[in-house]
Amino acid sequence: MNEINRTEIATIGEFGLIDHLTADIAPINKETVMGVGDDAAILKFDESEEVLVTTDLLMEGVHFDLTYVPLKHLGYKAAMVNLSDIYAMNGTPKQITVSIALSKRFCIEDMEDFYDGLKLACSRHNVDIVGGDTTSSLTGLAISITAIGTASKGKSVKRSGAKVTDLICVSGDLGAAYMGLQLLEREKIATMNTDGVQPDFAGKEYILERQLKPEARRDIIERLREANVTPTAMMDISDGLSSELMHICKQSGVGCRVYEDKIPIDYQTAIMAEELNMNVITCALNGGEDYELLFTVPIADHEKVAGMKDVRLIGHIVKEELGSALITRDGVEMELKAQGWNPLKANK
Repeated sequence: MNEINRTEIATIGEFGLIDHLTADIAPINKETVMGVGDDAAILKFDESEEVLVTTDLLMEGVHFDLTYVPLKHLGYKAAMVNLSDIYAMNGTPKQITVSIALSKRFCIEDMEDFYDGLKLACSRHNVDIVGGDTTSSLTGLAISITAIGTASKGKSVKRSGAKVTDLICVSGDLGAAYMGLQLLEREKIATMNTDGVQPDFAGKEYILERQLKPEARRDIIERLREANVTPTAMMDISDGLSSELMHICKQSGVGCRVYEDKIPIDYQTAIMAEELNMNVITCALNGGEDYELLFTVPIADHEKVAGMKDVRLIGHIVKEELGSALITRDGVEMELKAQGWNPLKANK
């Protein structure tokens, strides 16, 4: 390797690296409707249906810590994060493949626990496990899952379809998974090297579940279909609301206005943030791993989504030249920045 021409990956981040490596890749097969650049690729093999394909890689020490993550929960979460990507394309997940690299410290019973969680997630979403691979690892556990789904022709929703005056919506509440992670990390440190001391999780069950056992929002997709609402753009919130909003704005060529007082936050999330002396809005904007759906809809669908259970209107799309901003409770306009979780950033 030529050290003189070396560029650190941290200078451009995860999505910058993907853009850099794939900018000149153009599909050559007619079945490839869309390749790299969204929650899932879109393939078409017949005239009535599109095939969605997405893959995700989870690394021990980067994406999960087995000190406090049970293997059954890890299996469940590993499936859910992939199914969530299919739903984020307005699709229906059908199959997954599972590949695992594991070290000698894991036994058969450990992998049975992992697969129990995996199978539970798949059974709840009517998904088949159809293959995969297993190999050895010298550096801990690595999990790679590929999910395959379908969408009716022309119904796949990309990140690039948001239009000026569209409404911005989110499902559920935000920041809870991040607060759950902060709680787990705090208790890990507090109980380290202390025999018999148990972690204190009383009254914080919700934020723990949001971190350890996230749920892909099939119910929201079903409600949108029942209301005959097709989002113009959509993503799942894995890296933080601000980062996902910036992806939609960049790929749609638009700006946005999001209102602080409209961002949904659970009571336990707010209490935990106060305990840790953290700004709860900052956590909701940048925490990540909520796996809620962020989507835009035409203003004509306002009444339909405004009355939809577990959906909140948080802002609207504006012209690109107006930029992306958060409107605070005091009416102050602050530039929105993509500060969500980036696994490739430098550790300082």
